[in-house]
Amino acid sequence: MAATLYMVVEHFKNQDAAPVYRRFREKGRMAPEGLVYVSSWVDEKLERCFQLMETHDRGLLDEWMAHWSDLTEFEVYPVISSKEAAERIAPRL
Repeated sequence: MAATLYMVVEHFKNQDAAPVYRRFREKGRMAPEGLVYVSSWVDEKLERCFQLMETHDRGLLDEWMAHWSDLTEFEVYPVISSKEAAERIAPRL
């Protein structure tokens, strides 16, 4: 079974990225083994981060978010690539 990709939208509490970046500098990502960071983007106002993570175990994502929940509120969406979406929809076109 393939790992699931998750788009994690992080809303920095008080729209303040500094505490998040400070902790990251001091402790790293703090992701448990089996949770893979793929890539991330931050909005221009430094209020939100859009992070792509991959895992076979959704519980690992919850474990990782617990390390950051005092600084960040999370939205989590299982996602697929645009290529995979096109392949899935092709029979219906």
